[in-house]
Amino acid sequence: MITMKGEKIILTVVIPVYNSAYTITKLVESITNELVNIPFEIVLVNDGSKDDSEHVCESLAYYDSKINFISLRKNFGEHNAVLCGLNISKGEYAVIIDDDFQNPPSEIKKLYTHIVSGNYDVVYSKYKVKKHDFFRNIGSKFHNMMATYILDKPSNLYLSSFKIIRKEIIKDIIRYTGPYPYIDGLILQTTDNIGTSITEHQSRETGKSNYTLRKLISLYLNMFINHSLKPIRIFMLLGFLFFFLGVVSTGAVLIDYIFNNAFYSSWVYFSLLLETMSGLQLLFIGIIGEYMIKRITSLGGAPQFVIKSTVFSQKKKRIVSEEYSI
Repeated sequence: MITMKGEKIILTVVIPVYNSAYTITKLVESITNELVNIPFEIVLVNDGSKDDSEHVCESLAYYDSKINFISLRKNFGEHNAVLCGLNISKGEYAVIIDDDFQNPPSEIKKLYTHIVSGNYDVVYSKYKVKKHDFFRNIGSKFHNMMATYILDKPSNLYLSSFKIIRKEIIKDIIRYTGPYPYIDGLILQTTDNIGTSITEHQSRETGKSNYTLRKLISLYLNMFINHSLKPIRIFMLLGFLFFFLGVVSTGAVLIDYIFNNAFYSSWVYFSLLLETMSGLQLLFIGIIGEYMIKRITSLGGAPQFVIKSTVFSQKKKRIVSEEYSI
């Protein structure tokens, strides 16, 4: 764990940054203007951006004592970057906000007021009108539907990336040491004292979503495999069901043959059954392979993230760290 000493902070704003060189300065300025009456800090985590985000964030942190900056050596993924930021969070509460301006900084106070007044552990934003593109909306609906069953998420809870978390819950979340964190899964494993606040949602100012199909699939696999045994149990149940139906069908055919001398073009049914069972076997092998690979990787000590450089508020100079990982 990264530890830092300093003044008491009420609110930490954690921003995972990826290819946001043209928007991050405006976002930081907007957050600073909105939180002028609240003791706060901003933690920027550059997740291996390919543009000039690292240098822009570094300059922001160098000249502003309220900003801490961590640059990761490569792209580890949004949830890894968020967990990195939570590790150095000093606030009584931490807000997680995207870097693309779709979550208006003006809504941060609303989340803060809601978590304090309701004495919640976590408060998620729920958008009045979502401004994601069609593909992202479909992915979000599928994600929430699966989380409801896999993680026992309340059906009326929308797992937004824009949320606020109490310090005590953060301490529990950052105990996770595996290389494949899923923040919402860790939250749901830790507490059910969760609230929702209606917030605005804006269209992206520039560019397009960084959540490609590959990243969405990776996120779903992390949710399914690292935080629940239900997927493997579903496939085990399906395997038993198909085996049972196969035994019953074979028994019915044999009985009909013995007592009625009935003959069937059974090769058609056999071929279909064989194809179905072969497909299931491949799915079983794939799921088991995912479990084994991720468990082996976890046991092998794969890092959640590797830090390249930092700029912390106590020392307004660039600190180029030794390459170390968490």
